[in-house]
Amino acid sequence: MSDSVAVVWDESLLGYTMGGEHPLHPVRLDLTMRLADGLGVLGTDRVRVLRPTPADAELLGLVHDAEYLEAVRRAPADPTVGHGLGTSDNPIFPGMYDAAALITGGSVLAAEQVHTGAAQHAVNISGGLHHAMRDAASGFCVFNDAAVAIAWLLGKGYERIAYVDLDVHHGDGVQAAFYDDPRVLTVSIHQTPLTLWPGTGFPEETGDPEKASGSAVNLALPNGTEDSAWLRAFSAVVPSVLRAFDPQIIVTQCGCDAHHEDPLADLGLTIDGQRASYRAMHELAHELCDGRWIALGGGGYGLVRAVPRAWTHLLAEAAGSPLDPATEIPQSWRDDVVSRGLRARPPTHMTEGGYTGFARWDAFTESRVDRAIMRTRRASFPLFGLDPDDPRD
Repeated sequence: MSDSVAVVWDESLLGYTMGGEHPLHPVRLDLTMRLADGLGVLGTDRVRVLRPTPADAELLGLVHDAEYLEAVRRAPADPTVGHGLGTSDNPIFPGMYDAAALITGGSVLAAEQVHTGAAQHAVNISGGLHHAMRDAASGFCVFNDAAVAIAWLLGKGYERIAYVDLDVHHGDGVQAAFYDDPRVLTVSIHQTPLTLWPGTGFPEETGDPEKASGSAVNLALPNGTEDSAWLRAFSAVVPSVLRAFDPQIIVTQCGCDAHHEDPLADLGLTIDGQRASYRAMHELAHELCDGRWIALGGGGYGLVRAVPRAWTHLLAEAAGSPLDPATEIPQSWRDDVVSRGLRARPPTHMTEGGYTGFARWDAFTESRVDRAIMRTRRASFPLFGLDPDDPRD
């Protein structure tokens, strides 16, 4: 695929510190961009690196209440403002409003690049903060940049926007923002809410029954799901509902915390499985909406061994120049990791040797993953005019 891609990046995005040793440490972004640069991903004619500007109050107000915006501004001086701020998940830190607004501005810039045709794809690895609610911070997220970017696109006249969330946690904030809006389809593939925060994302959550039935699809996978089973589940649900919805543009949240080493969750994907998921989304964007694809970051707490490799593969995939999984990681990058005093052992290659082949779903097998697939298909497929028992749908 020959693609043009806009990569939104500015070192100021590293200001989203969340207070020192917080799991969402911005070093993961710095290491990603350094790895991508070291492997030549950013140095092709198809890639343009763009500097974002902060989202203003009008943009943020597309999704967030004015009272909440004011609370975020006041929080560093008044830690009792509430609205989910000042918790262990969402600690208050200096400059938090500006940092969160800059990340949101980056996602809107990515959306603008694709909307105007300046780029076929756009990537903002600092984005994807999908848990923030209209009037509250939640799950490490202050402003919901994904929801703001989607709301901006709606304002440009889009009538069918598909949001696909690959993060191990349910994309609850984006779902909540558009649960009653039939113009936005939210699809989330995540670890079962029975065992993982935020405890939402059951298959029966399918959109507001009065206003937007079928606008949400949730695929909740059992603990331990590995590459082949995850890809089997993805292929059994996501392409069918996207084809039925016929999106004009796709927004993907590419959280990589489904990685088997992630400290906050319990799925079993390798870097190879995550790379395959990005490839699948890339192909669907070309099949369904002329390649109009906005890819955002998200979760991922393997700061050294998971995030940089996964999102370097994402950037390479979006640029139409996927990396050979056997590619060796530059010694200079590994030395940089060691010099920073990071505890994790730096990886040596862009693969973990994961097996990404899988058998297509059928209605006659009975594994834990197949039961999850069937529960989602039975909850959602009839709302799209699809047969949940027919593997051709």
